[in-house]
Amino acid sequence: MSWKVYVDGQEGTTGLRIHELLARRGDVQLLRIDPERRKDTAERARLLNLADVAFLCLPDAAAREAVALVTNPDTCVIDASTAHRTAADWVFGLPELTPGQRDALRRTKRITNPGCHSTAFILLIRPLIDAGLLGADSALSAYSITGYSGGGRKMIEQYEAIPVAARLDSPRPYGLSLAHKHIPEMMSRTGLTHRPIFMPVVASFYKGLSVSVPLHFSMLRAGTDARAVHATLRRHYEGERYVRVMPLDDATNLDDGYFDVQACNDTNLCELFVFGNREQAVMMARLDNLGKGASGAAVQSMNVHLGVDEGLGL
Repeated sequence: MSWKVYVDGQEGTTGLRIHELLARRGDVQLLRIDPERRKDTAERARLLNLADVAFLCLPDAAAREAVALVTNPDTCVIDASTAHRTAADWVFGLPELTPGQRDALRRTKRITNPGCHSTAFILLIRPLIDAGLLGADSALSAYSITGYSGGGRKMIEQYEAIPVAARLDSPRPYGLSLAHKHIPEMMSRTGLTHRPIFMPVVASFYKGLSVSVPLHFSMLRAGTDARAVHATLRRHYEGERYVRVMPLDDATNLDDGYFDVQACNDTNLCELFVFGNREQAVMMARLDNLGKGASGAAVQSMNVHLGVDEGLGL
C-alpha cells in the first residue's frame, strides 16, 4: 500500500530530514507544493486534506492555522511544533512512554511530536515516578548540552558563517529566564508537579544532545540506590528498539573517562545511563536532536499509527 504524505514547512531542518527519511521508501508518495505557492492557503489546504499523514514543521501559530485547515477526518496530523504538546486531545508521539502509548498512537489522528530536550528528560524520569521511586512533587534540576542545529536555520547560519564569530567558540548557556518552551511537556508527560530547573547549553558542534539529571538518594524512596534506579529503567524499556539502557558501572560507556554527547548521531536511538556512588547518582540520556529528538521520532510515530514496521526508514 502507498501512503500519501505531505510536509507543511518542508524547507526547515526538521522538514528536510523527514523528506530525506521518506524519499527512499517505496510505500510513501510524497506530496510536494510548488515553491511559488508555499503561502497559498488554498493549495496548502488541498494537500493537507489529500494526505494520509501530514507533518507540520512550522512555528506554533502557523501550526495551529494549519490544523484548522484540515477537514478530512482520515488525515493524521503530526505536529512538530510546541503548539499541542500538552493538549489533552493530542497524543504524545513517544511510543516508549507507557505500555498503552502505541495503541493510543494507532487510534488517534492528532499526534504531537516531543521536543528534543524533553524526550531525553521524560525517558529518564517517567519510569521512576511510575515505579514510585521518585515522588511527583520532587524538585529536580536538569542540564542539557546540544549541537547548534537545534536552533534552526538562523543559528545554523551563525555557526557555519565564515569566519565564525569568536563568541561562538565557547558553550553558551541559554534559557536563563527558567521558562524554556520544553518545560511544560517535561512536567505534564512525567507527572511532575514542580517545575524542574532546566539549564540548556548550545555548543559549536552540529548535532547531538545529552540531558543530565542529578539525584540525591535522600530524594528517592528509602533504600533506593544507583542499582535500583538502573533496574527500574531496564524493566520499563525492556524490548524497546530505540531506547537502550546502557550497562551500570561499565567503563566502555565512556570515552577515556569522558561522555560522548554525539555517539547516537545519525540514529533514532536514545541511550540511557546511570552513574552513581553510595549517596548520589547522575542519570544521563543522549540522542541525535535531529533523529529521536525530532524527525526520526516523527517518522517513528507515523509508522506506529499506520501499523507498519516501526523502524521502516529509520
